[in-house]
Amino acid sequence: MAFNTEIHPGVQEQAPEQTRGFVFNHSMLRVKDPKRSLEFYTRVMGMRLLRKLDFPEMKFSLYFLAGPGANEGAPEDAGERMAWTFSQRGILELTHNWGTEDDADFKYHNGNEDPRGFGHICFAVPDLDAAVRWFDENGVEFVKRPDEGKMKDVAFIKDPDGYWIEIVEPGRLKQLGL
Repeated sequence: MAFNTEIHPGVQEQAPEQTRGFVFNHSMLRVKDPKRSLEFYTRVMGMRLLRKLDFPEMKFSLYFLAGPGANEGAPEDAGERMAWTFSQRGILELTHNWGTEDDADFKYHNGNEDPRGFGHICFAVPDLDAAVRWFDENGVEFVKRPDEGKMKDVAFIKDPDGYWIEIVEPGRLKQLGL
């Protein structure tokens, strides 16, 4: 029998029929300076920008990014690409409220300071050691290196706005939590 779900208090063993076809599409992070954030996510993390939307009347822009290769098959037509983007999995939406980049004192709460809330996003990498070297070469700030703390083989870095990004090599995590 194929795996369905772990059973714990509160877990619905069978997904309701009405949820068939639901897809977790994206998570959104607010960013102070889109140029800095786009440089980080496209150059350092290798993501591709699928679509940018500007909303002048509300003074904000949205940037939809996906991992390397995820843009394969994306339509050229902007409207079709937008619909395609909203049908994908694992999209990162960066939201820029215009003018924040010009305010030296402006800062978003990263969720890991009190009061705690949002924690992190996560990237799986094929080689954790190579990824750590790449981050070091690019001056990326670490919250935790893979050899630090009680949870080994897991790293945490920060993006330009201080949001935490967990970095894992899936093959190293087989014994995690066992």
